[in-house]
Amino acid sequence: MPKDTPSRWDRRMQQRLAHGEAAALGELYDRFASLVHGLAHRVLDDETAADQITRDVFTQIWENPEAYDPKQGPLRSFIATLTHRHAVQRLRQTESAALVRTGLGTTEDLERKVRRASAAARADYIVTSMPAPLREALDLAYFQRRDYRQTAADLGVTEDEARRRLRLGLQLLSTAHDAGPPPGRSYGRPA
Repeated sequence: MPKDTPSRWDRRMQQRLAHGEAAALGELYDRFASLVHGLAHRVLDDETAADQITRDVFTQIWENPEAYDPKQGPLRSFIATLTHRHAVQRLRQTESAALVRTGLGTTEDLERKVRRASAAARADYIVTSMPAPLREALDLAYFQRRDYRQTAADLGVTEDEARRRLRLGLQLLSTAHDAGPPPGRSYGRPA
């Protein structure tokens, strides 16, 4: 299948949602709710707000299934972009209100906070989207503090393979500081 061809599951899900199939929304929620909540929480650092964003994103998808065009990219990317947009909008609203209320900080401070939160959410998205072998190598090396030799032994691969996986994983993560929403094609206006 060519890389830009949408998956059969994505196309079928969009069709089912367009036909108002409630079970499709349940499947979509089961598959992507943790992604949506995690990205929203990463941007907002607020459990209640992340819960609300999760409800808002799935409500918007249910009410406007035609907003997703399978030809534009994977459904996962569409949902991540939609979540990012909602979360950044909420962050700007709450932080702007706090700025006005307290008079502390500037709009530049707010935009720096938005960029940091967006980069963190993008990094989370990249890590959860990368192939399991890369994710496992990064987990061992950076979160469990194993060197590449220990990582290779734990994974049962050669040291060269461990270094390759770590290098590829880090290359993917290095894109997290690029401007914009989580990876994937842009859907609609940028946040």
